[in-house]
Amino acid sequence: MIAVGIDISKSKSKVAVLNSDGSVRTKPFDVHHNCQELDALVAYIKETGEQPTILMEPTSHYHYPVLKVLQDAALPVCLINPYQMKKYGDTELRKAKTDKKDALRIAKYALEKSYLLTPYTSTDQKFEDLKFLSRQYSQRINNVKYAKVQLINLLDETMPGITDLLPLKSRNPDNCVLLLFIKRFKSFDYIRKIGKTRFLSSYETLVRKTTDRYAASKGLAIYELALGSITTRGDNSFMALAQEQCVDLVSLAQKSADALILQMQNIAETIPEYKVLRAMNGVGDRLGPVILAEIGDIRRFHSGKALNAYAGNDAPPYQSGQFESRNRHISKRGNPALRKACFEVMQALKLTRPQDDPVYLFLLKKEQEGKPYNVAKMAGVNKFLRIYYARAMELYK
Repeated sequence: MIAVGIDISKSKSKVAVLNSDGSVRTKPFDVHHNCQELDALVAYIKETGEQPTILMEPTSHYHYPVLKVLQDAALPVCLINPYQMKKYGDTELRKAKTDKKDALRIAKYALEKSYLLTPYTSTDQKFEDLKFLSRQYSQRINNVKYAKVQLINLLDETMPGITDLLPLKSRNPDNCVLLLFIKRFKSFDYIRKIGKTRFLSSYETLVRKTTDRYAASKGLAIYELALGSITTRGDNSFMALAQEQCVDLVSLAQKSADALILQMQNIAETIPEYKVLRAMNGVGDRLGPVILAEIGDIRRFHSGKALNAYAGNDAPPYQSGQFESRNRHISKRGNPALRKACFEVMQALKLTRPQDDPVYLFLLKKEQEGKPYNVAKMAGVNKFLRIYYARAMELYK
């Protein structure tokens, strides 16, 4: 047996190979992520004639080329959590940090813990696509948030207080009265310039293009706000340009996110457990595909407790001698995107209040016990994931 440790970095990796007795088989060497050098690495491993244990850290997307080539060559590859590898390195007295030492450390771990390592297997392509789209969707939503903050900052100088009358609803940008209002009237200076009659007439025409039932009655209040407000850059053409660009950014980012979530819904509907997930209270058309993407194939977890641990929502025990801690916190060493999506499910349950839902009743029970806001919510997440695991696994029995 040989142990192969690969320290991944961008465009190249450092490879170390140890014999079964722990001796260095060959001096650590660099392998660039191209066909020629990766094929040479595969040939070298096969030429040894011994069973290899190959171990690497999943470093962003940089490890994908190495993983793909090794898997295509039918070589067993194991992945280890970088944090776990870091804690393993903390046992050393001299904590030197170089790519060479990291590769040797990974190979040493592979040799010592080979009985614990399991080869990486590619999950179903549907789950891979869902997870990729989920990451892209999260980025687009962040873009929406940043663009909205920038737009509100600009409005403080051109239309101070307008968001109190016309809320910024980006979910459907083509139907958002505020976004249409900004493009049409630019600033309060312009509204004062055209006068009351002309403004109210134009505003009434603009509101007819939307489905907002309450916007039509706010025309006079907006005009009075414009008369009493102080604008600092309301007559500035550069400010108007920046403001219009922010409106376009909000609209474009939201439409991009909507297109991604639609594709995620189409993929999710072909997966059996999605129907189980959607049937649970608090899970809608947006949260459902995101949760399914972050969990992946439910069959890779041996219990609901393991699923909670994957989400970082477990509270590991702490006991020593006669002492046993009863005030434990969740580990947060898991998937933060899954925790966030499940937390939003708890918020949805608090809004809808389904009286026959076991998760909501459990949530109320924890709140009545005096648990803090976040503690009660995460306890509900624990219950939610356990119920989902049990119901989803029934499909495969």
